[in-house]
Amino acid sequence: MTRLAIILALFASPAFAQSNCGPRSTLVTALLDTYGETVQGLGMAANGAVMEVFASDKTGTWTVAVTLPNGLVCLVATGSDYERVAAKPNL
Repeated sequence: MTRLAIILALFASPAFAQSNCGPRSTLVTALLDTYGETVQGLGMAANGAVMEVFASDKTGTWTVAVTLPNGLVCLVATGSDYERVAAKPNL
C-alpha cells in the first residue's frame, strides 16, 4: 500500500477517500500521529484556498495539501526525503 493510500485510509469516510479530500482536523491528526509531520510552510491562493506543506525532519516524509474555503482539505502529493533549506538559492 502506498503512503498516499495509507493517509487516505485514515480519513473517516469512504466518500472522502475516493475524492482525496476530507476534514482538515482528521488529516492533521493522522499526519502527526502516523508520520510526525507538522506544517512547515503555507501559502494563500487567489481563490482563498490555503496550500500547506507538512513534513517531518525525523521521518523525512512530506505531504502537500490544499484547504478549501469551505474547510475541506484535499491531498495534492506525498513523498519522502524531505530536507529543510535554510538559505535562498542564488539565481
